[in-house]
Amino acid sequence: MPRLIGIAIKPHNEYEMKLCEQASITTEAGVAGDSRGKPGSRQVTVLSLVAWTEACSELGIQLDWIKRRANLLVDDIPLQQSIGQSIIMGDAVLEITGETDPCTRMEKVHKGLFNALAKNWRGGVTCRVLNGGTLVTGMPVSLGKS
Repeated sequence: MPRLIGIAIKPHNEYEMKLCEQASITTEAGVAGDSRGKPGSRQVTVLSLVAWTEACSELGIQLDWIKRRANLLVDDIPLQQSIGQSIIMGDAVLEITGETDPCTRMEKVHKGLFNALAKNWRGGVTCRVLNGGTLVTGMPVSLGKS
């Protein structure tokens, strides 16, 4: 079964991502402590380890996933073309609202990373929190219909 393998927050917009083993997630604030968690279609971002690994392999590099600046890392969930589906982690339910388009900051991380992430939804997905809960690394994750 797929698992949640990473949680990260960005306390302020330009700060580095901070790893967490556990975090609360709410409809009001997204992932607790993250500066971008206000209600809306981009409340939480989710990255697939498989997609991240593909992008890095294309460039012949290994980078820590937090360089992508996503909130959650899941191991093997197909996120491509998944708008309208739900990511379920315990009591927490996230509605997938769109593809997370890479930003030019990715070129500063590594030359070519922007283009590698722009293919096949490798940059992950944006989500809205439908139901809050507590997230813990290692917990099961499933993809369902909203």
